[in-house]
Amino acid sequence: MTEPTISQLQPMPDDWQRALAVVAHPDDLEYGCAAAIAAWTDAGREVSYVLATRGEAGIDTVDPARCGPLREREQRASAAVVGVSEVAFLDHADGVIEYGPALRRDIAAAIRRHRPELVVTLNHRDTWGGSAWNTPDHPAVGRATLDAAGDAGNRWIFPELTEQGLEPWDGVRWVAVAGSDAPTHAVDATAGLERAVRSLLEHRTYIEALTDEDPETYARTLLTGFAEEAGKRFGNRPAVAFELFPR
Repeated sequence: MTEPTISQLQPMPDDWQRALAVVAHPDDLEYGCAAAIAAWTDAGREVSYVLATRGEAGIDTVDPARCGPLREREQRASAAVVGVSEVAFLDHADGVIEYGPALRRDIAAAIRRHRPELVVTLNHRDTWGGSAWNTPDHPAVGRATLDAAGDAGNRWIFPELTEQGLEPWDGVRWVAVAGSDAPTHAVDATAGLERAVRSLLEHRTYIEALTDEDPETYARTLLTGFAEEAGKRFGNRPAVAFELFPR
């Protein structure tokens, strides 16, 4: 029997200068996306982060009032490892983010403020790979980000943003979804993989609460596995895969 052909992933577009990554929680970008971000900042591109929450409900043993500031500090340190200096938080409540106009407005405002050509977010579908149920914050933020990429360019949607000095921005050319089970494109992770591991390790408090495994072994095994799996469809090079939605 002939083995099925593995459809190859295409290289991500590189004719852009500014990207904005919008996700729900601290660590969302570090679980597989950071190697691509390192490659982009190495090439002189500008990448900024916007997080809907501070991840304050993410560690069972740490009260949210202490957890939020702690995870914010870890996220800023994590971003710095891959060359990202601008990290903003929207202050939605962790675990109960609601998809709707308020979330779309906040993300559209961030897009107008940063004026990116590329927007990056995380899996907006109900499941991971069709079997593992996604947590509710991820689909809410992912779908709102896909919608807000259009909202940001329409002056008649959220006109109050224009009144606040945020002029419409219709320059988003692509939204790239990480963690998708239907990826179309990829970025070579070879040069950025080591920094991706160090970036994830900055979330040490979260990792130590999540697993009894040595944090470095955990981070390296996980990210190397993701990169090698994506690389099977990208010339057998370690890769970060994205589902790319042109606009």
